Amino acid sequence: MSRRPGTIYLLHFDTPYKHARHYLGWTGRGELAARLAEHRAGRGARLLEVVAGAGIGWQLAATWCGDRNEERRLKNWHKSPQLCPICRAAQAAR
Repeated sequence: MSRRPGTIYLLHFDTPYKHARHYLGWTGRGELAARLAEHRAGRGARLLEVVAGAGIGWQLAATWCGDRNEERRLKNWHKSPQLCPICRAAQAAR
């Protein structure tokens, strides 16, 4: 995997799509705005394509500096809600 630095980003879905509530991705440094535009157009990642097709909106919840290895580590952790400030705030409000 690439050790090239970039941006790891977490998208929070406005409503869940089946079991999915988040998308965790990576893009090269300085390319986040373009990557998010691709996602909004329903391109770039299959999950976001079907989320867009289902009419589900999403928000950029968090970003971190990191490479593809770090992105993979976070994905393998399978705990995006714990990384998501939107989910944490909702949990705290309960």
